[in-house]
Amino acid sequence: MPVLLFLIDTSASMNQRTHLGTTYLDIAKGAVETFMKLRGRDPASRGDRYMLINFEDVPLGIKAGWKESHATFMTELRNLQAAGLTTIGQSLRTAFDLLNLNRLVSGIDNYGQGRNPFFLEPSIIVAITDGNKLTSSGGVQDEFVLGVERWVVSVPDMHIRESSFQLVP
Repeated sequence: MPVLLFLIDTSASMNQRTHLGTTYLDIAKGAVETFMKLRGRDPASRGDRYMLINFEDVPLGIKAGWKESHATFMTELRNLQAAGLTTIGQSLRTAFDLLNLNRLVSGIDNYGQGRNPFFLEPSIIVAITDGNKLTSSGGVQDEFVLGVERWVVSVPDMHIRESSFQLVP
C-alpha cells in the first residue's frame, strides 16, 4: 500500500513545444496518466494512494492529497496549467511535509514515540520537470546532506529535453 506522490513542474518553461506540437506539460500529464493506467492493471495496486503537487506556492500547489479519489486526482492532473517559476526546492519541501502529515494522521509517526516500526508504508516521489532555470541554487537539496558522519541522499529525477529523455543519477 505505497503512497505515490507526483510532483509536476508547472513553471512557464513547461509551455515549450516539441517538434510534434505538444507542450512539455502535456508530455508530463500523459506520462502520469499512462503510469496510472498500467499500475491500475496490477492486482497489487489496490491499496495505492496517489497525491499530486505542482510548483505553485502552498496551499495552491497541493492539488490532490491522500484523501482525494482517483477521479479527483485525474481531474486535477488534466487541469494543470504551466505558469510561474521553477521552485523545485520549495515544492520538494511541500511534498515531504505532506508525506509527513500523512504519516502523523495515519498513526505511523507519533509525537513523543517516533515511528512505529511495525507499520510499513513506502512512499515514492515522482518528480517530472524540464530542469530549466532553477530559481534557487540551494534550498531543500542542502538538507539532503546530513553531515560528515551521515549519508547523502540521492534523488534521481527525469529531465525533459528537446532531444530526448534522460535519467539523471
